[in-house]
Amino acid sequence: MPRPVSPGRRRAPGFAAAVSVAALTALGFVGIAPTASAATVDHLGVAFGSSTEAVRGGAGGTLYGLGDPGNPTQALIDGAHVTNTSQKPPGGAQHPTGDALRVEPSFFAGAGKDEYVYMQDQYPDFPYNGGNRPGDANNDGVWDYLPIVKQEAETIATQSAHPKQYVFIPFNEPDLDWYTNWSGQKQQFFADWSAVYQTIQQVWTAHGLGHARIGAMGDSSFHADRTTDFLTYAKAQNQLPDVTIWHELNPGSLAGFRGNMSSYRGILANLGLSAIPVNITEYGNPRDMGVPGQLVQWISMFEDQKVDAQTAYWNYAGNLNDNSSRTNSANGGWWLYKWYGDLTGNTVTVTPPQANTTDTLQGVASIDTTAKKATVLLGGGTNDVSVDLTGLSSSVFGTSVDVTVRADRLNGKEGLSQQPPVIVSQRATLSNGTLSVTVPNSDRYAAYQVEVTPARANRPAVDTSAVSTVEAENTTLTDATVYTQDPSSVNGMASGGKDVGAFNKADSAATWTVNAPTAGTYRLAVLGGANGQPGQHALFVDNTFNQLVKYSADQSWTYRGTTSVLVQLSAGSHAFSLRASKDGTNVLPGADITLDRFTVQNVTNGDTDTYPAVDARLAGTASATYGSSTAAANGGAALTGSGTATFFVSALESGYQDVSLDSVTSAASALTLKVGGRSVPLGSISGAGSWRTTARIWLPQGISELTVGSPNGATVTGITTVRGSTQRAADTASANAVRIEGESLTLAGTAKAVTIPASAGSNGDADGNGVVTKLGDLGNGAGNTATLTRPSSLGTGAFVLTVSAANADQSSNLNYNPQVVNRFLDVTEAGGATTRGTFRNGYSWNSFWDTSIPLDLTTASGSLTLGNAGAYAPDIDVVTLAKLTAGSATTVAR
Repeated sequence: MPRPVSPGRRRAPGFAAAVSVAALTALGFVGIAPTASAATVDHLGVAFGSSTEAVRGGAGGTLYGLGDPGNPTQALIDGAHVTNTSQKPPGGAQHPTGDALRVEPSFFAGAGKDEYVYMQDQYPDFPYNGGNRPGDANNDGVWDYLPIVKQEAETIATQSAHPKQYVFIPFNEPDLDWYTNWSGQKQQFFADWSAVYQTIQQVWTAHGLGHARIGAMGDSSFHADRTTDFLTYAKAQNQLPDVTIWHELNPGSLAGFRGNMSSYRGILANLGLSAIPVNITEYGNPRDMGVPGQLVQWISMFEDQKVDAQTAYWNYAGNLNDNSSRTNSANGGWWLYKWYGDLTGNTVTVTPPQANTTDTLQGVASIDTTAKKATVLLGGGTNDVSVDLTGLSSSVFGTSVDVTVRADRLNGKEGLSQQPPVIVSQRATLSNGTLSVTVPNSDRYAAYQVEVTPARANRPAVDTSAVSTVEAENTTLTDATVYTQDPSSVNGMASGGKDVGAFNKADSAATWTVNAPTAGTYRLAVLGGANGQPGQHALFVDNTFNQLVKYSADQSWTYRGTTSVLVQLSAGSHAFSLRASKDGTNVLPGADITLDRFTVQNVTNGDTDTYPAVDARLAGTASATYGSSTAAANGGAALTGSGTATFFVSALESGYQDVSLDSVTSAASALTLKVGGRSVPLGSISGAGSWRTTARIWLPQGISELTVGSPNGATVTGITTVRGSTQRAADTASANAVRIEGESLTLAGTAKAVTIPASAGSNGDADGNGVVTKLGDLGNGAGNTATLTRPSSLGTGAFVLTVSAANADQSSNLNYNPQVVNRFLDVTEAGGATTRGTFRNGYSWNSFWDTSIPLDLTTASGSLTLGNAGAYAPDIDVVTLAKLTAGSATTVAR
């Protein structure tokens, strides 16, 4: 169990740098070239001919990464490919969320294999029971913990749908709690191990479940002496653990873990024991979470040693340990775990410049000869990287291959991160199975994905949409302070290693130049930290007020998030300026925000992203194909029968997107599409050819899971999503959707309009009277409701209810973590069903995040009643009821 992290000063130390996409794309990569900024080139050797066993994929585990049903969403869990998790026992008092039984449906619906239970988390405090072995104070020889152990095992045996996939952890960090004096307490520990072991096995036997899996010792770090003594005793008693557990929490673990594994395997050999698998049920420091270049070092180490591992719980449950953002969105950490979850086939030998060295370039690689794909994930260095590949057989790849490199940068814990952009795209010729790829890098906190496939017609181009990326500290600053964020700190890292704070005076400003290559629409994205409340800045373009930039609340100044606005620009140079005041006299509400990085992206043709089929996850009879009969089919997923290809796509905002599926057919056929498990009709394909099928679909902010099939046969080459002005107009078309302020719903009971600051809320101070309202006091009684009258024109079928809501609820802080509480909203259709939505904590009652609830409505116009009879619902700003699809899908020849 993680120890408390000291809250730090007003300007808590943080972390560092992010990839400057503008600098990379300005080089016009269609080949490979180094950046000018790096003085040297590091070499990472990857021997694809030297297999190191099948991909295990177990280092994406998480401790308390799951909070409640819907938190995180199924798309986030599935995309991150979480195979193992540790949670609290049913009804445990340690935390308000994270109950093992409540989260098991979503966990096992994805990649979940093993769910661990921290049995001592039945206690509310840590150290547990005040740090005292329960029962010792009674002086009656009765150990009070055993009844707790028995009850937990009974509950899981009788109430779980997957009891045989559980692993019990009776002791968590016993070296810090209950058994700290090993020389004087090990005999007591041995006796207690036998007692809990026998108790759990007896429960399992009584319920006909066979052998219960139990993990030990669970120490906070590896201790060779304790491990040797324990395994010696457990062997003699025929009570060996099924999994050996310890924690690797400090940066030094990046240097020492392989040595610990060597010692552990030596202990097993000396005792004549067969291999006992290992799970490092807590790894990493707060500084590592959400930071791709840090996390890739941990992943590569654990995958190399073929152990499972779980990110440590330093904050609160339900956000994959700071590796997802808001209610349903990806940050940089999530994309890295998604990449890791995509690895298939066998891992291979990777040789970094410095093995077993903290905070250095490391990597993990795999090759799947059936899918004809070789992948390297790397990061952690500060120089350009020459990735030196060997063993790429021409019988698998041919002699001409395509190489793509994507950059996954630090984007804050609450940053809304799109699919990492392509920064290198080239066609190369193999020479005796070798190839060197230079990855341009000056950022120790970025991770990179290098992908090699046979030559394909749809190789993605380098992303040139970012026209400007600048660190806040490199802008022209007025009355603001630059802070260096020490990477050795445990707190929030900063892009570029520095950020700008004390931005709280009437003349505080950050000014920089943006060159727009063409006239059009541009998106300004700001990475920054709003400390517990929403805030505002004034954006000036060419010294003229343009608009207010509104920030949602973040947990702290260094627990950063992103916000973005659209700006119309003419071609040429423009002066951008973010200011703490609109009029130069009055400081805007919440203007004291940490500024970290500014990115300006050309979105004149909409926010557009393409997801190649070679990166999709295939299932059933699906297979990767690089057939040469039709050029457009090169690099696709061949689908027939039960075969499917699953894509994880990202949206910056909730609303309609044009989702286009590109396919090649040899005869008349059809595609199937499921969005979050819900079918979207696509029509039929008339005959042989290359096709683009497009449907306008309401996607929630963040990640959506799209699964494509073709029972009669088709080769899918990719998915493209577009959201621009046309799609935004569809959001408010009366034939598609209805949008209403929460306080304007029909209210009953205690539900009422609540006044909030004029700087918050969707409607702002519309009439200038300084009054803005939201819907509050909803729920906590069956009669405390808000009702939405449905326009009959919308009809029946598949809908999405997007609720912009606030939740800052917490339970008592009995221990070191923020004890955040999820709130729930029940949506009942008159004459139909009730659907529940989950709303995670967003740090402020005046900061509103989108949560989208899928609804299948069966009546023509039955009203929707919002409430929660058993507890308070979140506070609501706006609700939007939208058809899942707007209009009918179209298919055109390509």
